Amino acid sequence: MTPTILIYGATGYTGKLASLRARDTQLLFEIAGRNPEEVAKLADQLDVPFRVFSLDDPVALHAGLAGVTAVLNCAGPFASTARPLMEACIAGGVHYLDVSAEYRVYALAESLSERAAAAGVMLLPGVGWHVVPSDCLALYVAAKVAHPQSLRIAFQVADTMSRGSAATVGEMRSVGLLVRAGGIIVAKLDAAPEHFDFGAGPVDSVPVSFGDLVTAWKSTGIPNISMFVNMKKNVLPAGVAAVAEGPSLEERTANPASFVVEVTGIDGTVVRARMDTVNGYTYTPMVAIEALRLLAAGQAKFGFQTPATVFGAGFAASIADTRVIDMV
Repeated sequence: MTPTILIYGATGYTGKLASLRARDTQLLFEIAGRNPEEVAKLADQLDVPFRVFSLDDPVALHAGLAGVTAVLNCAGPFASTARPLMEACIAGGVHYLDVSAEYRVYALAESLSERAAAAGVMLLPGVGWHVVPSDCLALYVAAKVAHPQSLRIAFQVADTMSRGSAATVGEMRSVGLLVRAGGIIVAKLDAAPEHFDFGAGPVDSVPVSFGDLVTAWKSTGIPNISMFVNMKKNVLPAGVAAVAEGPSLEERTANPASFVVEVTGIDGTVVRARMDTVNGYTYTPMVAIEALRLLAAGQAKFGFQTPATVFGAGFAASIADTRVIDMV
């Protein structure tokens, strides 16, 4: 039987990009969302089946997932959409994927892992630019270090973001600054910017709390993890209303992105590597649809998983125009 793949939130900025990518790669899929007119219009453009249901209606949600093998959630902020979809997926035996960067979503998936595994369901948040490159790069670098003890992940992005991403920034700020210390998530009150080299010399990068605090722990087992970001103009939008739907193709093309991972071993050995990718909004639909393609071909593991635990350390670099650079 051919798997039924559903893209939820397909009419949003990232959802449209993912749906277009799915069509262009000839993946068999359907789209869904809560606005009947917008979903029907997009389905007509894509020539694919569609479903309409809201996540705050449990009966409609369960009915909307009937016959679905896997759902890709593109509807943010994910702190609002992940729980109802994950719960419905576990109840209905449906694999769950999303493109979230929000720490709480990963913590939620981790907390639901045993229930999902018992139901034969995979929970795989972060099959976009967050957290595929950082997760795979962390596993790649960790393999080069005997007894790795600490992991630092930094990424560099442009300051242009979609309306949905701007809302997500507010959600991530609300959790405060977190790190993983001795295997446990703790608040960090005195963190200062650190310097990372994304290819043009060291630049200030500020501490952040992203999903890697959960995913990198699962993928590598490294007990001490911290995260940092460098915004090329170091500007975050003041409010969602002031942000355009999302960056244009020209803006995305002009602003590629990079990650740096640094792993320190118990003997003090430090190993670093950088991963360069296309812009995150271009990378996300490419890698998310590749994840769905691999899942449809049978690559799945039950319970909470990360991109690296399911698809391996080389998954991120399998996407076009992505490269790994070992650093001195």
